[in-house]
Amino acid sequence: MNREMKRMLQRQGQLGADGAPVVARRQAPAPAQRRAAPRQRTSPAQFLREVREELRQVAWPSREEMINYTSIVLTTLVIMISLIFVLNLAFGKAVLFMFQK
Repeated sequence: MNREMKRMLQRQGQLGADGAPVVARRQAPAPAQRRAAPRQRTSPAQFLREVREELRQVAWPSREEMINYTSIVLTTLVIMISLIFVLNLAFGKAVLFMFQK
């Protein structure tokens, strides 16, 4: 454990000044908990307002970034499809070769 971790644990009260763990006192079991009141559901209009507010905070990519990301994904896709095709073909030929007379 490094110094920063020890200092953080000391600030949280989990380690003493000498670096030894602090033994927590056990709390008495709580009486039967009451049921929490059910939360109010938001209306569809309120939900849509909140969605719109969240979408305004999204950092949307520019057109150039989107074209760049799309080309990277398509190139990777073509490479992976080609690799899987070649491996499938090679293993298929190898298995047929092994089981021929």
